[in-house]
Amino acid sequence: MSKSTSRSPFGWSNRGGNVTVIEAPIARSYRRRAIIAFWVTLGVVGLLAAMVASEYMHPILGGLLGVVLGAVLGAVVFALVVAWPVLRVFWHWLPEIGLGLAAVYGWTALMQSTPLWGSLLVVALVVGVPAAVGPVRRRVMALVWCLVVRHRLRLCFAAFIATNRHGSLPLILPAKPTPAGERVWVWLRPGLSLRDLEQDGQVQKLAVACWASEVRVMRASRRYAALIRLDITRREPLAATIVSPLPDHVPTNMPANAPTSPGMPPVGLDLPDVPDTPATLTAETPRPRKPRNPTTEASPNGFDPSDYA
Repeated sequence: MSKSTSRSPFGWSNRGGNVTVIEAPIARSYRRRAIIAFWVTLGVVGLLAAMVASEYMHPILGGLLGVVLGAVLGAVVFALVVAWPVLRVFWHWLPEIGLGLAAVYGWTALMQSTPLWGSLLVVALVVGVPAAVGPVRRRVMALVWCLVVRHRLRLCFAAFIATNRHGSLPLILPAKPTPAGERVWVWLRPGLSLRDLEQDGQVQKLAVACWASEVRVMRASRRYAALIRLDITRREPLAATIVSPLPDHVPTNMPANAPTSPGMPPVGLDLPDVPDTPATLTAETPRPRKPRNPTTEASPNGFDPSDYA
């Protein structure tokens, strides 16, 4: 009978008190890659370094120096390849790690430089002002949602996107808030393409995982097909009701016989009496050219219409 395994809320499996951050098949795959990279680096760098060093010293000493340099660089490459899954985890949690370190070291420095009441006052201002001021609070919450969305996408990719035999998952790049939600850039790994994400049901699963109403996937670079962009729609900013300040500028003591503007539209027109003559373009009148892609070209003042989609 197999033992029951418990899984933490973050997707890590707890077996016998141990937390598995990197799965065993992925660790073995990267270990094989690291061994191959070590021997290739040792052979290439050692041979080139030995050939160059033999011009300035004895060939035997040059060969030994090339082997030493190749072994050192091979060990560095071996360590980087083996540690890449762990480095990727640190990359996904880099903002949280940075905020935690800043909070701990900031509080320590504040306690050492100010008395206790001064430290509590500074903390109350730092926490209370963003919570009390509406624009600041909304901006902070938008940044928090960017952090949440990156983790939700990572868990969603690991759950339903088919990876290759090496277990390479997409690399979640930074995210930024938009008026409609969040925008996240993702670097796809070999074995996955944009068409895989555009299949029926995949985008809906992304929207469910991100707690959003809609997710749109598109290419973010014309040069690199692996770089894609995810626009996550969480709210409809264009559907909000905006109170116009124009009625406040209308005077209340306006007389009833006040003159009207001469630009008022004419009334009482009989449209059936107007002849229907189609407009014709002469040879001298150039036809206006349509823009290439009016939805993606940014205006000179930095306005991007896709942020509101």
